[in-house]
Amino acid sequence: MTAVTPGVLACSVRGCGEALTRHDRAYRCSHGHTFDVARSGYLNLLQPQDRRSTAAGDSAAAVSARARLLAHGVGASILAGIVSRAAALDLPPDPVVADLGCGSGDALAALAALRPIRGVGIDLSTAAITHAVKQSAGRSWTDDVVLTWVVANADRRLPLRDGSVQLVLSLNARRNPAECARVLAPDGFLVVAVPASDDLVELRERVQGTRVTRDRTAGVMDEHAAAFEVVAKDTLRERHTLVGARLRDLLAGTYRGARTSAHGQVSALDALDVTLASDLIVFLRRSS
Repeated sequence: MTAVTPGVLACSVRGCGEALTRHDRAYRCSHGHTFDVARSGYLNLLQPQDRRSTAAGDSAAAVSARARLLAHGVGASILAGIVSRAAALDLPPDPVVADLGCGSGDALAALAALRPIRGVGIDLSTAAITHAVKQSAGRSWTDDVVLTWVVANADRRLPLRDGSVQLVLSLNARRNPAECARVLAPDGFLVVAVPASDDLVELRERVQGTRVTRDRTAGVMDEHAAAFEVVAKDTLRERHTLVGARLRDLLAGTYRGARTSAHGQVSALDALDVTLASDLIVFLRRSS
């Protein structure tokens, strides 16, 4: 992990929020709060009050399942579509990009492959961030790409300085409109992806016995209306016929699939046609 641009990361100790600067294998704020860089290369800024359990966030099994799915192309075209739209935004040179709930870091890494960025990936799961570090370390970057991986709770106060970010990504993750508005520079962008109404509808029908659909976009826009305006909307879809192990990976990699009662129903299937769909909303941070 390389040091992110000075003045971006903020101390996560309650009531502090001062800028963090790197000193060898640690980050320190002006009040003396110090955070060590883990041996594998990530920075853990998670505070005890922000952790709901000793194994917070996605499990290693869920992270691995999603990685296998992506390696087999499941979700790849949606990810590529989201990233290409983010890369095309009117951003300054070498923008600071924060990915909230970054998971294994696929979106941030894909964006860095398209344009130079100073990226900060934030996730509650140590397993996910560890995967992100390994994945990014195995790629060749230009000298002007900087990626920093942080364990923190993006539902709470973000460990980022006011107005220090030009682009925030929130891709099928928990949303934090007030904090996004705080850390974004005026006229910065927020890209939000949420499951579309027909996302995994076939799996829901098998597991829950009903083909219920739900449009989330109106609620998402209402959540952000106080500080953001909508500049673009789109829906991205792909379909796959999943068999055996890939079906089990889909179950393990989804929150609803984590229910033990669903495993027998899906494991008994030979194959299932599955729709993956994401509604994408691009917001502009109002300057006043």
